[in-house]
Amino acid sequence: MNLEVKIGKMTMKNPVTTASGTFGYGSEYAEFVDLNLLGAVTVKGISLEPREGNPPPRIYETPCGMLNSIGLQNVGLKNFLDEKLPYLKGFDTRIIVNILGNTIDEYCELSSALDGKVDAIELNVSCPNVKKGGVLFSNNNDMLRTLIKEVRTTVKTSTVIVKLSPASADIVMQARICEEVGIDAVSMINTIPAMAIDIHSRRPRLSNIIGGLSGPAIRPIGVRMVWETHRAINIPIIAMGGIMTAEDAMEYILAGATAVAIGTANFVKPTVTLDIIEGMKKYMLIHGIDDINSLIGGLIC
Repeated sequence: MNLEVKIGKMTMKNPVTTASGTFGYGSEYAEFVDLNLLGAVTVKGISLEPREGNPPPRIYETPCGMLNSIGLQNVGLKNFLDEKLPYLKGFDTRIIVNILGNTIDEYCELSSALDGKVDAIELNVSCPNVKKGGVLFSNNNDMLRTLIKEVRTTVKTSTVIVKLSPASADIVMQARICEEVGIDAVSMINTIPAMAIDIHSRRPRLSNIIGGLSGPAIRPIGVRMVWETHRAINIPIIAMGGIMTAEDAMEYILAGATAVAIGTANFVKPTVTLDIIEGMKKYMLIHGIDDINSLIGGLIC
């Protein structure tokens, strides 16, 4: 039974990784999860300088989901390279680092510094371009193309992944742009902008007012977007959005995903990633499948 999948230059022992921002830097979950068993660990988004993030409250549970507005809190590039990365290097798993910046130069500096030190670099393009009046890179196809084209030239060894936002006007078109520029894979979907109000205090539930909705509530949206995108591109897709069980993960794979990233479920059950890997094996055994790659895009319409 083969669970090995390939994302660009990176080979994962199985299709399961973690979603950026939900698994810390790996060490936070090592008490519960043997990181050696995961296909990859995707760490919190890294910026050039440390960020404190937004003031609390910044997480709020909603029906079938969670709102968060952490504000991209992270230790910064230097601290990550000096303190967090050496720990992760001690495990037999792939390392994916999500990066974020306010300018193209910041993204390029980050990607250049990480190239060859990690297996893959994932670009969070849902960040404002401060030189263009704060417009999100993901909200403008021309800016997105320029950003990823510049980053692509700085990376020689590591796999490059672009994390796409469901809030973009045309996520399929953006995936096509990624493929045209030479990006190795796309990951989707990021959280959906949303908000909640305390009707008694008449105040927003989050200090930032608007946050990102994740969890089972968004899974049908993610599955639809992965299916549409898979039909339009030939590069791999890492799917995420509301995956709680192996059945959820297989739904994404049948829609066209090569790998899956587990996010909100880590907060509910810290060992969920291992449960999903075992569930995939059981699914393959029941259906007589020898190679999980044969199921990618296997939806019968």
